[in-house]
Amino acid sequence: MITFINIYIPLGDRMCELCYLFPHEENTLKRNALNQCARELLLAQSSDWLFIITHGTMVDYAKKRIKEHVGRFTKLYDQIKEDNIDELFLKDIMKKDCIFPDIDYMIYS
Repeated sequence: MITFINIYIPLGDRMCELCYLFPHEENTLKRNALNQCARELLLAQSSDWLFIITHGTMVDYAKKRIKEHVGRFTKLYDQIKEDNIDELFLKDIMKKDCIFPDIDYMIYS
């Protein structure tokens, strides 16, 4: 279980870094990507995944979901930093996980 918790420490730091680098982003595509990063981080950190793993119910599914959200966050993070956002990828994951529609990435600043 400790392994999963350690994954989130750098993601949180990376999210704060994005806020520092792109405060109040005006570009709609980049702002959507930043907001999706915040969303993916929250989804990866959901207490439900660790609860499921700890209690031994649907462990493989929980691990899969954690990896998906961490992977999506990391991919978007890299794309934002490289200023090369894959719009189709972003639209796809925004559609899949449309929770927190009004999230503002700057909550991590």
